[in-house]
Amino acid sequence: MFRKSFKMRIIIPTVTIFVVLVVALNLFLSFRFSALSGFLINEKLISNTNSLKNYLGDCEANSRAAALSMASNARAVEAIKERDRREILRIFTPTHDLYQISFYTICDADGFVLARTYSPDQFGDNVLSQHSFREALAGNTITNFEEAAMVKVSLRTGTPVYDADGALVGAILAGVRFDLDSEVERLKEIFHSEITVFLGSTRVATTITKNGQSIVGTELDSRIGEVVIQNRREYSGDADILGEKYKTFYMPLLNAGGDAFATFFLGIPEAEVISAVNSTMYAGLALGFGGLLISILLLYKFISSISKPITRLSGDMESIANGALDVDIQVKGEDEVGLLGASLQRVADILYKLIDDINMMISEQRQGNTDYSLDASEFLGDYKVLAENILELAALGNLDQLTGIPNRRSFDNRLEMEWGRAIRDHTPISILMIDVDKFKNYNDAFGHQQGDVALKTVARVLRQSGKRSIDFAARWGGEEFVVLLPGTDAQGAVTVAENIREEVGGTEIPCADEAGAKVTISVGVNTQTPTSNSLMSGFISGADAALYQAKGTGRNRVCLHDGRL
Repeated sequence: MFRKSFKMRIIIPTVTIFVVLVVALNLFLSFRFSALSGFLINEKLISNTNSLKNYLGDCEANSRAAALSMASNARAVEAIKERDRREILRIFTPTHDLYQISFYTICDADGFVLARTYSPDQFGDNVLSQHSFREALAGNTITNFEEAAMVKVSLRTGTPVYDADGALVGAILAGVRFDLDSEVERLKEIFHSEITVFLGSTRVATTITKNGQSIVGTELDSRIGEVVIQNRREYSGDADILGEKYKTFYMPLLNAGGDAFATFFLGIPEAEVISAVNSTMYAGLALGFGGLLISILLLYKFISSISKPITRLSGDMESIANGALDVDIQVKGEDEVGLLGASLQRVADILYKLIDDINMMISEQRQGNTDYSLDASEFLGDYKVLAENILELAALGNLDQLTGIPNRRSFDNRLEMEWGRAIRDHTPISILMIDVDKFKNYNDAFGHQQGDVALKTVARVLRQSGKRSIDFAARWGGEEFVVLLPGTDAQGAVTVAENIREEVGGTEIPCADEAGAKVTISVGVNTQTPTSNSLMSGFISGADAALYQAKGTGRNRVCLHDGRL
């Protein structure tokens, strides 16, 4: 009799039902979300862009109306003529809201400021460096964007002021400023978009925050800056602002000279668009979950007859997922579930052995034993590749890539192990600090590649100098090397150091000083029988001091630390 396999009993109904549901749900949500999000964000950005341009047009009209109106106000003209700063402020300040402007600046006929409504205590300075004032005092009424010392970015109208006799008595500047956070916050409420004003490529006012902090002072994307500032063209499109995605519009603000000295920014976070179409997503999710509920009811009939071994196997898999690799999987048999259980057991056994070997290797290397490694040949397939990659990674982490001998990290681990052993056994331990003499001159004369050859040669000598398995040579850094000699007294350490020095000196390597000369080394030796109160840092410093003495007394020699630092 034909026996339906486990695979047929579970896969066919599951795949059929869930494929239909997933495809339908994804098609529905993807279509609705893409269509609505793209349409809404583009429509909102276009609307806000037009609103911004209309707003700036209104600002231009308002500033012009304010300047011309006040220039024809008899009381204002008289106050300017009399240079009565208090009266000027009393007359001008209340009209801010009337004309929907931010400030007035009033100067005399020589360009000296009589009053500023936004900063009453600041007056007396000369403003002829500003184009709008120069034009106004030349008899012209001009409206333009401009940068000034106190108001960084504003739209302003400058107009001359004449007394009843037609004599020029000064100039009025009426402006709307955009360089304050309070101003862009107000605009955010108007346009329901994030607002930023750039001076050059630097944000001087913005509603955008990062981790609760305003991003004022950050820089405009150089790619966008090239379009807006250098080419003086508007830019619309996607932008990444400190990790957040925005739909954006950038508009250059041109001064009287036609330069884009500032930029206006409108931005709509994509998160807002997602929120705007949540209702559509909820409808799709409701449809999907409804279908899923029906699928679960149908699947229950199929799964109930075979759930027991799957539940048991699921428990074993959960144990493995939680790190319990020494499990004994009880699900056995010749059907698909039994075969899956056997395969899972083999996987757990392989991973258990691999992790155990890795832990052993790490433990040995932490103790400075870089020779121990796991045996990659014990594994097959990708597990073998993984083991080989781990071995390669361990080598990269413990060996110096240029010289092939242990690196500083390996030395630190070995020193810590041998130092503890010397304390326990009350035995001496010696260290050789080695430096290649005049290595900079060598590099300058022969080039860095030949310098690498010299360093490799010194490393080879050090590697071959170790007569005992516990002797340990490593690259300290740059042209410095270090040799650790456990259980070696000062006399023995000096002997080893001299042998190394002579061996290096007898090696044929070009040198910077003279053709055919040898590379030489200087060696500092320190020996100590440490106690629990001894410091490894002092042990290393002693060798370093001895090395300094060797180099200071002529190089190409060995010096033993005398205990004084």
